Amino acid sequence: MRDTEPAAHASLQAILQRDGFAFAKSARMRPLLERYGALTDWPAFAASWGDLALDRHLADHGRYRRRRHAVFRIGNGDAITREAHQPHYQSRDYNHLHGGIERWFEPIVPGIGSSASMCCILRFCTLLFGALAPDVRTWRVETHQFRIEARPDESGLPTPEGVHRDGVDYVLVLLVARRNIASGTTTIHSRNGKLLGSFTLAATFDAALVDDARVFHGVTPVEPIDPLQPAFRDVLVVTFKRT
Repeated sequence: MRDTEPAAHASLQAILQRDGFAFAKSARMRPLLERYGALTDWPAFAASWGDLALDRHLADHGRYRRRRHAVFRIGNGDAITREAHQPHYQSRDYNHLHGGIERWFEPIVPGIGSSASMCCILRFCTLLFGALAPDVRTWRVETHQFRIEARPDESGLPTPEGVHRDGVDYVLVLLVARRNIASGTTTIHSRNGKLLGSFTLAATFDAALVDDARVFHGVTPVEPIDPLQPAFRDVLVVTFKRT
């Protein structure tokens, strides 16, 4: 029997609390998002991944990653406030490859940052992560649009830094689109490196949720299935950090 939406939400919360990570398939994830508003603008939201800027901070000088970035603040009453555009920063403790510097990326365009789809996603995360950390009054939220491209002569690396933590409290990775690629498997690891689980985000709205303080995560490289056709993996990554 299919879970009702409230039961599905509680189940996902329980799994995340128990294991430190959870995988939600599209059939479960989309109805959960729709509890917080209509996804009628999803086609335009997803299409915006076609207008991302090249990530010029990659240590390997690769040209396989495109992205946009925005920062929000969410406090009591679930009010969502977009902050002034600012760099993304991680210490080298969390990102040995790209940490220790301010990385400026092109901003998420205003219409996408304030879209109904983005608001649904942020409200879902606020309720889910807020229930796991009821003492938090205000969250710093970073949103990243990523497109990882794969070519015959260059695999795409979703996590070029390898298995890692992000240095936040919670992470959502939501699949937006997947075209003509093989692999891209998410792996979850304990602090001592033990593999705890693996799954592949394959369908739009498939999602990975991570308690970043408890587990590490990574994603295997993606390669084109048909080398003559465009190949890419589009995801929205949302991180929540207590302030």
